[in-house]
Amino acid sequence: MRIHVNTGGLAATNSYLIADETAGVAALIDAPQHTIEPLLKIAQHHDWDVPLLLLTHGHWDHISDHKVYTDHYPHGKVLIHRLDEPKLQHPGSKIFQLPYIIQPRSADGHIQDDDEEIIGSIRLKAIFTPGHSPGHIAFYFAEENLLFGGDLLFAGSIGRTDLPDSDPNAMRQSLLRVMKLPDETLVYPGHGPQTSIGDERQSNPYLT
Repeated sequence: MRIHVNTGGLAATNSYLIADETAGVAALIDAPQHTIEPLLKIAQHHDWDVPLLLLTHGHWDHISDHKVYTDHYPHGKVLIHRLDEPKLQHPGSKIFQLPYIIQPRSADGHIQDDDEEIIGSIRLKAIFTPGHSPGHIAFYFAEENLLFGGDLLFAGSIGRTDLPDSDPNAMRQSLLRVMKLPDETLVYPGHGPQTSIGDERQSNPYLT
C-alpha cells in the first residue's frame, strides 16, 4: 500500500492518493483546490488506474477539484454520503464568497455507514461520523490500522461545529465512536499533520 498526500487550497486541505501497487489500482480521498492534478500525475507515472474519488464530506474545500479528477477519468466514480450530496450539487461557502467557481454535479453513488470499497486488494470501510457536517464519512483501513478522518479529528483539535449545518452533539458521538479504534491507528486528517488515536487520546484537549 502506498499513500501520497497533497495539500492545497485556501484552507490548506489534504487530499490523499491510496494505491495498491501490485494491482495497479488507486483511489483519491477528497479533492481540495490545486491538489488533484499532481496526484494524478503520480498515478499516471506508476500506471495506476484511479476509478474512485471518495469525499469525506461536501464542504467547498474538500470538493473544489472534483472536475479535475473527472476530466482525467470520465468514467471514474465520485462518491459521497447522501446527506452531503446537496453541497456537491450546489457548491460554495455559506460564510464568504469564494474567489473561484466550483462546478456543480451530482454524485455517482452514495456512501453509507459500514459500506466497503475495494482498492485492488485493499479493503476500506466507511464510518458515518456526522457533526462537522450531516453526511460526514471517515474511511477506515482495518488491516493497515489507518483512518482517513476528514474534518473529524486533527492533531490536537477536532472539526468545527459552529458552521450552519454542524451538530456538536453528533460530533461528540462520532468522536466517541472513532476513539474505540486501537491506539496504534494512524489518523490522516483533512487538515494538518498525521497523528494517531493513541496520541489524541492522551493529549487532545477536546478529548481529555
